[in-house]
Amino acid sequence: MKSYNAKHIRNVALVGHAGAGKTSLAEAAFYLSGHADRLGRVADGNTVCDFDPEEIRRKSSVATAVLPVEWKDVKLNLLDTPGQFDFAGGMSEGIRAAGSAVIVISGKSGVAVGSEKGFAAASKKGIAKLFFINKMEHEHADFYKVFENLKTTFGPMVCPIVVPHVVDHKVECYVNLLEYRAYAYKDGKATAVPLPDMGHRLEGLRTAICEAVAETSEELMEKYFSGEEFTPDELIMGLATGVRRGEIAPVFCGSAQELEAIDQLLNGLMWLAPWAETVAGETGVDPAGNAVELKVNEDAATVATVFKTVVDPFVGKLLYFKVISGKVTADSTLLNMRTGATEKIGKVFYVRGKKQEEATAIVAGDIGAVAKLATTNTGDTLCSPVRPVMLPGVAFDRPCLSMAVYAKNKGEEEKVAQGLARLSEEDPTISMDQNTETREMILSGLGEQHLDVVVSKLKSKFGVDVILEVPKVAYRETIRKKVKVQGRHKKQSGGHGQFGDVWVEFEPCDSEELVFEEAVFGGSVPKNYFPAVEKGLRESARRGVLAGFPMVGVKATLVDGSYHPVDSSDMAFKTAASLAYKAGIPQASPVLLEPIGLLTVTVPNDATGDIMGDVTKRRGRVLGMSPSEENHALTTVEAQVPMAEMGDYNTMLRALTQGRGSYQMVFDSYAEAPAQVAQKVMENYKAEDDE
Repeated sequence: MKSYNAKHIRNVALVGHAGAGKTSLAEAAFYLSGHADRLGRVADGNTVCDFDPEEIRRKSSVATAVLPVEWKDVKLNLLDTPGQFDFAGGMSEGIRAAGSAVIVISGKSGVAVGSEKGFAAASKKGIAKLFFINKMEHEHADFYKVFENLKTTFGPMVCPIVVPHVVDHKVECYVNLLEYRAYAYKDGKATAVPLPDMGHRLEGLRTAICEAVAETSEELMEKYFSGEEFTPDELIMGLATGVRRGEIAPVFCGSAQELEAIDQLLNGLMWLAPWAETVAGETGVDPAGNAVELKVNEDAATVATVFKTVVDPFVGKLLYFKVISGKVTADSTLLNMRTGATEKIGKVFYVRGKKQEEATAIVAGDIGAVAKLATTNTGDTLCSPVRPVMLPGVAFDRPCLSMAVYAKNKGEEEKVAQGLARLSEEDPTISMDQNTETREMILSGLGEQHLDVVVSKLKSKFGVDVILEVPKVAYRETIRKKVKVQGRHKKQSGGHGQFGDVWVEFEPCDSEELVFEEAVFGGSVPKNYFPAVEKGLRESARRGVLAGFPMVGVKATLVDGSYHPVDSSDMAFKTAASLAYKAGIPQASPVLLEPIGLLTVTVPNDATGDIMGDVTKRRGRVLGMSPSEENHALTTVEAQVPMAEMGDYNTMLRALTQGRGSYQMVFDSYAEAPAQVAQKVMENYKAEDDE
């Protein structure tokens, strides 16, 4: 592949709802540009973008793929992102590297949640947005209905560029409103045809374009109101200006499967999408904390951002990066700003799906890859040591579904942990923690399908089988009343015996662990045995008497006792203390405490009633609600909910809000569990003990 400068590069993320046809669109562009002999199809599992075995099996993207397409004299770096919410990390990676986003929408189902999320992500990044209404070959596709839906959802910035002429539910031709020409398609080849008679609709759509262009400058506004026609160049330049500013979102349409009007979208990207020279510059921070403006200049000091990692257990890591300034060349040395380590760059590559093509350099504004960098991960900044600067990383969603992961075969726990650590390098939306209390390895991700893919990759890449289970809940136990008990340990076995005798008062307190005090008078228990008594009590408090959970909120005061000058020892008093614990805690009204989480859930306004009702069903308590700061169509609800009730919350929330809802859950406090809950936990504990 030849090298392109930033003026001739467009970095374009394909985003949208699952099933809208993003991968098919990328494949169509790849085929029409002459890079492939055949058109890859998702259903056949032979696409360039969906090359991972999981994607082929599922017939759906699970990760972002980079597909450079050379169209005329422009290089389009297409970033094909997943549409399923469980793989939203891929969309975050694609948006980080893109200068514009094409939001792909099904002509059958119209604007969906994934369309809104893609639009929101592009808006948050501040990049240009274009729409492509796909699947126009289907009988039930309705361009004008979807177009009106777009205008209702996203406002007046929506501007038609290519529209279909439909007769008897079949597209006869596509009208390009910029050129004011119509084209019919056969096998992907366009043939100019006379403009169809579409009544007043065509003039109305053309007027919409002219009004949008007029808004982009005073000069064009003056010309529009004077009644003069815009020239084709003025239309294109005005639209390109509006698109770059985020004021205009052009709408194209066609069929990726039948290769209809794909060339018009590619022309539109060439004319209207911001070129890398104008949008790939960024603001970084130097080591002193000062802002540094980076311009797209391949002769400047090198700065690049790593936006994606692919892990192969045999080959190592392949890191995808976008060059912001300068160029990344083979055999150069760059500084990793996160670790402070220098990385020796070996070969650099252009990436095309799963294939890599060696390059001499990746220049400013372009996207490439490098292998085998030891300390570099997704989100890191690589830069020239002469100009250290840190760029923003990738904004990933936080994992929200946690499951306990167990190795199917004993002895493979270490292999599981190592495999998950490697996969979390590839996918930062995966997290892994070891819960020391429940002795479980906890795997967290964005949803059930996400974790299912992790399990499959553990087997295919690292050769370990695992099973997922609902994590155990880390309960606590405490007491509700004060008691005083004796713990006496006496044993004679010939020679020196063992003797320890203590009186201990147990009472409730507000501490998260056992509090030990002594109030012994007259030396009934010598001071040198106090530490042994404390140790015996603390060790005993690790297991409560109800269900074996740690004891909290207990104050133990050593008030009296006795000793033997010969037979007493640290071990004897430690044993006596544990006997006092076993005798006293059951008398002190022990209760089970359950962990309560602070739930923050953001949902569409019309779903708040359902959400609050669901919180109540889960034994929760709503604390309050407020409008979302980012989107007035959303409401944020805060509640306290028992964590034991939240196992299926992720699934429920998606079903209730069609994927529009999001939530975070953090531990808040412990509270006494209701009798029926405590009884069930104790029964489970007894059953496990019997086993």
